[in-house]
Amino acid sequence: MAKIAQILVAAGQGHRAGGQKPKQYQDIAGKPLLLHTLEALAQTNPDIQVIVHADGHEAWLDMALADYDRPVMRIKGGTTRTASVKAGLAALAEQAPDYVFIHDAARPFVSFDIMEALTTALQTASAVVPVLPLSDAIKSFENNGLQGDIQRENLRRVQTPQAFDYPAIYAAFTALSPEASYPDDIAVAHAAGLSIATVEGDEDNFKVTYPQDFAKAETMLASDTYTATGSGYDVHRFTRGDGVWLCGVKIPAEYTLLGHSDADAGLHALTDAILGALAEGDIGDHFPPSDPQWKDASSDRFLVFALEKIQHRGGQLHHIDLTLICEKPKI
Repeated sequence: MAKIAQILVAAGQGHRAGGQKPKQYQDIAGKPLLLHTLEALAQTNPDIQVIVHADGHEAWLDMALADYDRPVMRIKGGTTRTASVKAGLAALAEQAPDYVFIHDAARPFVSFDIMEALTTALQTASAVVPVLPLSDAIKSFENNGLQGDIQRENLRRVQTPQAFDYPAIYAAFTALSPEASYPDDIAVAHAAGLSIATVEGDEDNFKVTYPQDFAKAETMLASDTYTATGSGYDVHRFTRGDGVWLCGVKIPAEYTLLGHSDADAGLHALTDAILGALAEGDIGDHFPPSDPQWKDASSDRFLVFALEKIQHRGGQLHHIDLTLICEKPKI
């Protein structure tokens, strides 16, 4: 499996958004914009570094991450986006990932589907960018006067995350002069002659830029977030064997639980609870005992399947309560 790192670019000043502090630290739906974006990225891969402005943003970042319970690598950015990303790529050199995803802190609605499409496309290209067509007519203006029409058929809107083969993009950035400045990272890849693929972008994955964008993002977050609770239970008969599997741990005993898979009642109950919260049926619907491929299967595979269902829905697992009821073996 490819090793993937993520860079979250949060070193901008965000003047067009207004407010008393940079837009990435302003609140939307009760949380800083940066935190919304960070949590969205972490659903697919928690290995994230944040590029922070080198002058005066550390305190804002501390407040934004106060309720975030995962470690975050912090890298001081440069005077341009290009310099900031270059610093982030250099900080990953020792880690040496296969791929790197570079994302704007002001895009909190990145989806699992985009991340999955980018990863797939990287198998045949060195750089991948999400794009969207233009639907409005495009005009050119100069000195406040209309100059003419621009054909939109060959134009695309470009989004982030932009995804890259890490050694290739790191080499491209390393070769740049200190004064180099590009509008985004795919432009660096293009200048370096890397092979570039595109995937379909997402209209929801817009960049919060202007004051009115905060109201739009607030509405989207308020209407798209809810809490769902599921419950599950599992019961198996004992039979002769050499141990009992419970919650992924084999407990030595002179008996085992009887089942088509490894009969791990703890993981089965947990998986059913997650599937129930998602209205996705139960283990029997997805892994029927009539299917020989699941004979003696390890139940953590069922749990991973359920967790991936959460990711596809853009959700987060917040709490688990699991009770084991048995007289033997002693847990």
